[in-house]
Amino acid sequence: MTHRPLRTLTLPEPAADQYDRWLGEIEAQLADPACDRNRLCRDVLLQIYYPGLDDYDAVLGDPATPLATRAALLALDPRNITLEPEHYHEIDPARYERVKPLLWLWQSFDRSPLGGGNVTVAVRFRRILARHVFKRCGDNFKCFQFVEFSFGYNMEVGDDVVVHRHVLLDDRAPIILSDRVSISDYANVYTHSHALTDPENVDSRPTVLGPGVRVTYHGTVLSGVTVGEQGMVGAMAVATKDIPPFQVGLGVPAVPKILKPNAPATVREEFERRRERGRG
Repeated sequence: MTHRPLRTLTLPEPAADQYDRWLGEIEAQLADPACDRNRLCRDVLLQIYYPGLDDYDAVLGDPATPLATRAALLALDPRNITLEPEHYHEIDPARYERVKPLLWLWQSFDRSPLGGGNVTVAVRFRRILARHVFKRCGDNFKCFQFVEFSFGYNMEVGDDVVVHRHVLLDDRAPIILSDRVSISDYANVYTHSHALTDPENVDSRPTVLGPGVRVTYHGTVLSGVTVGEQGMVGAMAVATKDIPPFQVGLGVPAVPKILKPNAPATVREEFERRRERGRG
């Protein structure tokens, strides 16, 4: 295989300067303990979706404003909408109240021309929000578009973590993404499951991805599973049980079938012993 590191790109200086100033404003506001996060969310979305519209309240209260426009303006303010996780029984209302405006801002930004696939700016924007949403967010967090969380505040994210497009991180219980974890497009990581006979009977358990773990395309990690250091969940695989370090889980349910070539000798010996026992 060919070593192909990502290219480094730069934006035109006038655009880069404008982006820097805008992101700096948001970062400064969030750093202020007195920041009204609902108002911040509303104002940022107003500027993105309705540029040039300055007086939100006046337009909203104007009888000449069409009802659909008023409804759209109301939805910019997170106090006027509900999100699915608010219906979950195990929610901590006080903690969610703090993060809900930023989660709504995150989702709505991703659906805008400014967000979406605009990688250079959007990754920085999400990184700023993540530091104020997650329980912990390490350095160089890189998140692409249309990633969704349940509560957000149960996320513990290490350094150099990458989350690609259309990923669901269901942190109804803690999710731990250790250093250098990479999650590919359309993957799912869960922390809850339902009883077979009663879907309202819910079991929630922490899910842990160890250092250097990869969850590849459309892979799923179920509640309570730990994927060990440098472990991997293969494409379309469903990890229902723990995946040992340096091993690749394949299939449904995922079974550790491949040992990565960089596995330490002790791990390799244990893998060979288990394989021989399986043959016997």
